[in-house]
Amino acid sequence: MNDVAEKKQTEWKLIGNVAAIPKQGARTIRLGDVDIAIFRTVDDEIFAINDRCPHKGGPLSQGIVHGKRVTCPLHNWMIDLLDGRAIAPDVGCARTYPTNVVEGDIYIEIDH
Repeated sequence: MNDVAEKKQTEWKLIGNVAAIPKQGARTIRLGDVDIAIFRTVDDEIFAINDRCPHKGGPLSQGIVHGKRVTCPLHNWMIDLLDGRAIAPDVGCARTYPTNVVEGDIYIEIDH
């Protein structure tokens, strides 16, 4: 067995400005072959999550944002924006991405 674990390379990528996303709204970006929804809450918190509901792949970016959750527009599954988990009794998880806001600019952490 190899003693040296493979280290993941990450970087912070500038993806836009907070002002470009309406409160309780979303925008999407494409990184490679993945669509990522960037959400802005009423409290100006920013979250990034795969733009596919874990249930049937519905576009989460078209859902309703309430608090730190989004409701999928297809079948009303609620997804927690903090960790991507479906709210019980539903089960499943969408990948989330760390975000950082610096002087209004939104950065997302991506790995290679």
